[in-house]
Amino acid sequence: MAKGGFFSKLTGQSDDYGEYLDELEGAHAKFEGTGEERRAQVNAREESFTPDDAGGELAVDVYQTPEAIVVKAFIAAVQPASVDISLTREMLTISGQRQDEREVDEDDYFQRELFWGSFSRTILLPEEVDVDMAEASEKHGILMIRLPKINKGKQTKLKVRSR
Repeated sequence: MAKGGFFSKLTGQSDDYGEYLDELEGAHAKFEGTGEERRAQVNAREESFTPDDAGGELAVDVYQTPEAIVVKAFIAAVQPASVDISLTREMLTISGQRQDEREVDEDDYFQRELFWGSFSRTILLPEEVDVDMAEASEKHGILMIRLPKINKGKQTKLKVRSR
């Protein structure tokens, strides 16, 4: 008889969660954020994990007004022309790259917390938006994307033409 995990010993139930944890054995977790935004990214690859393996995730605020969905992102040190924004009615993807202008050698740093390199963020929008009326602007390192909502209640009357 196979030895059960903690969950199965506690409840007498199947320990499917334990099998999932066994699959992740040897995985590495990278913690990001603080407070309520703190989360772990798990890397289950066999090779050793380094922060350079993946691009950063762009932090965003997403909120709504009566007319639009608004997305704000901090893009300091990024040229606005180098930000790529892809949009469908249901999804928004923002990507780009922060270029590090190295002034000193890596060995001369005491602390490095700023993120340099590529970043990307895909957001599933809570409502359908009008892609053609979307606007993006940047001011003081803050990217603001305004996505007008589709008015599903809008009605119109059509006249029948005779041919």
